[in-house]
Amino acid sequence: MNLVVTGSSSGIGRALTEHLLSRGHNVWGIARSNQTASDTQPGASFRSSQADVSNWTQVTKAAAAVSQAWPHLDGLVLCAGIQGEISPALTADPERWSQTVRTNLDGTYFPLRAFHPLLQRAPRRAKVVCFSGGGGTKARVNFSAYGVAKTGILRLVETIAAETRDTSLDINAIAPGAINTRLTDEVIALGPTVVGQAEYDTAVKQKATTSDALVKTIGLVDWLLSAESDRISGRLLAAVWDPWATLGHHAEALAKSDVYTLRRILPEERSLDFNA
Repeated sequence: MNLVVTGSSSGIGRALTEHLLSRGHNVWGIARSNQTASDTQPGASFRSSQADVSNWTQVTKAAAAVSQAWPHLDGLVLCAGIQGEISPALTADPERWSQTVRTNLDGTYFPLRAFHPLLQRAPRRAKVVCFSGGGGTKARVNFSAYGVAKTGILRLVETIAAETRDTSLDINAIAPGAINTRLTDEVIALGPTVVGQAEYDTAVKQKATTSDALVKTIGLVDWLLSAESDRISGRLLAAVWDPWATLGHHAEALAKSDVYTLRRILPEERSLDFNA
């Protein structure tokens, strides 16, 4: 398959790039750093573009380069992101807060928009995998900008899935779980005074723990890029907790439900009555 991976120079994006290359896919990595001399590339099956995914001009330039080299795109994996401004929302730096949201949310939307024409040329169902988690489904104290962006990504995924229901595109989001990356190191380096004691303690514990979350995340990406996930779209899947490997057998029922989506909880669903 011809695949584009954003955030391919580090963390989950790099691990995914190396894995996908090992599976024989053609991978085009996009990152802010120059990957020309990167040891991520074992051969001619890896190409790269240096671009800030929150910069529309740079993203369109990268998309044009891919279009010149490849006749179509089978899959787009959007890993790029930053934690950015970490502070209580009402005392955060407004410009850094906004930049954090734009880097994560625009950095997901811009590649989606730019590569959509190339995805439309795929000879099979095209696949898009986005990354959420990290405050996307619940409040995360001191990480409002990051969490708001990740929630926005979920609604973007659901909206595009609804808009493309009758086309050959599947788009989903992943919650990868606790994985040791530069984001973990960043939380530890900032310390409990900045990130909060609970976040700091969790990061320290995570750093000292061996987890299979990365292996399961890579497995989920493989599955979402494969024909086994055809017609499953608009969902948030937890790599560690959800039975994603069997969902292909339930694609029709899943499409008619709101399972694995972002929804409002009503009082009657919690056996509460606020009308009294």
